[in-house]
Amino acid sequence: MSEAALRIPVPPISLTLPKQIAPPRFRQPKKNIPQTIEERTAILHSVRNYVAEFCPTPPVPVKELAEHADRLVQRIGCAPIYRDYIGVLINNELWREQLAAVPFERRLLLMPKCLRLESKCPAPFDEFGLLCKQCGQCSIQDLQNEAERLGYAVLVAEGSAIVMSLIQTGQIEAIVGISCLSVLERSFPYMEAAAIPGVAVPLLQDDCIDTTVDLDWVWDYIHLTADDKTRRLDLGSLRSTVDAWFAPTALDAIMGAAEGESERIGREWLSRAGKRWRPFLAVAAWRALAGTDAAEPDDLKKVAVAVECFHKASLIHDDIEDEDATRYGEPTLHAEHGIAVALNVGDLLIGEGYRLLAAAKITAEQRAAMLLVAAEGQRELSRGQGAELVWARKPEPLSSLQVLDIFKKKTAPAFEVALRIGAIFAGVEAHDEVREVLHAYSEALGIAYQIRDDLADLGQTEDTSDITGLRPSLLLATAHEREPSERTTALWSRQSTATVAEVEALYREVKADERCTDLLERYKEEAIQSLRDLESPSLKGLLRRVIGKIFNDTEIKGWCKEFEAKNLLSVSASDSVMDRAPEPRVLATV
Repeated sequence: MSEAALRIPVPPISLTLPKQIAPPRFRQPKKNIPQTIEERTAILHSVRNYVAEFCPTPPVPVKELAEHADRLVQRIGCAPIYRDYIGVLINNELWREQLAAVPFERRLLLMPKCLRLESKCPAPFDEFGLLCKQCGQCSIQDLQNEAERLGYAVLVAEGSAIVMSLIQTGQIEAIVGISCLSVLERSFPYMEAAAIPGVAVPLLQDDCIDTTVDLDWVWDYIHLTADDKTRRLDLGSLRSTVDAWFAPTALDAIMGAAEGESERIGREWLSRAGKRWRPFLAVAAWRALAGTDAAEPDDLKKVAVAVECFHKASLIHDDIEDEDATRYGEPTLHAEHGIAVALNVGDLLIGEGYRLLAAAKITAEQRAAMLLVAAEGQRELSRGQGAELVWARKPEPLSSLQVLDIFKKKTAPAFEVALRIGAIFAGVEAHDEVREVLHAYSEALGIAYQIRDDLADLGQTEDTSDITGLRPSLLLATAHEREPSERTTALWSRQSTATVAEVEALYREVKADERCTDLLERYKEEAIQSLRDLESPSLKGLLRRVIGKIFNDTEIKGWCKEFEAKNLLSVSASDSVMDRAPEPRVLATV
């Protein structure tokens, strides 16, 4: 066959990059703040479990709050220096449900100006705070725009007098704030006295310049609403529940006893390590649409396992096609049992997935819809993998958009299949109302997930690493676009003799890793923005939190050192604020 015949025209790319967002900033937290997001998240979960167990009634006096914090410090065995931080989180959790019950348009979002990038910020100040110029260089713009879209009043200022005066007007009934711990400690007596629901996300630094905060937490509190019936749902617990369905005995109960060696190998492969995001997503979508009070049907397990069957089958085939020797730190199925056996087991798992869907106790309409969604997903995934295999016949440089398009076809379909099958299990009508949103969400989520995998390859030497295997990656595409040299061309053509360390050094030299990190954040935001018009508050809230789950990845009123003198504003300031506020920030309509 001629070289020309081997070349298959690349289809046009309809993909466009999401808009740029404020680049994430990383600073070491102050010593009295847990140092990693993982540790802070673990403490937050402990706080929520503690409050659920003891149920203190807000407002809680400062002395009593400190006693609760001391008790939790002892219970979880964390450093005592974190006591004040834990006290703030406990106070937040006490007010969480009351905040959820307050309409957005009767809430205030209060942010400190130190969240801005001070050296580049063009925003001026007046006596009431910072007037954001929407330059996109910090998180203030995005937080303000989203809060105002929901109906919040927004202030970017340090000052207790303004907030107290707004509270006294009766127009503000709840506050979401961001502030350093020292300010929050002094705000608790005022909050206790006013009995106004409020949550405060602590700044990670208190030096009043270029500070950072756990933004995911701020977003969650801003969007917290009683209409979201999944707001109390523990995603960690839900994921553990789903994971337990893949233990060998659980699989036998769901699928029936394995018959023959091929089925035994297939079950063993299903129960191997894996993140199980796809069955988790299916169950989460069902839960959001069916309602948190709905009893869990037994056949939900069949549907979730079917979703994982499709995914695990694709991994078997991918490993063969990519000639990978390990996965999950163990030999791939074809390395362990041979290509022929592995291919057969992959085909078997696809059949098992369809068998489980057909066996589920659902309506004929639901079954037909599920089978169609699964078939469409399989088709699209194969197209994406096929594009990469065609490229491998005669490797040549791909653009970033071409690589992202492969990601969209290879990774997004599995997420969409999971979400849509879960939605269909809740009802065909419910699914039809959200299918377009689930498609857009899955597309952005899938691309972001694959970018994260590319970045995770840095520093790795396993056979599954795209750097080791010289497979198409966004890092390589970006590096070639930034330096179209002989060495990047050699990497694309798989003729390079460079070591993995040298390839990684190249990526960092041309800042390909920074570019990919930026795109990762853009696609995460794109996934969140795709939910904007979703009418189901439960599904919207749950899918927003899923982003944080997969990728983890206030000043209510008080004093900032730099602004202590300015905080002595008179109570009449509130009237001036309402007169002065531009239309998006106006409070008079509350």
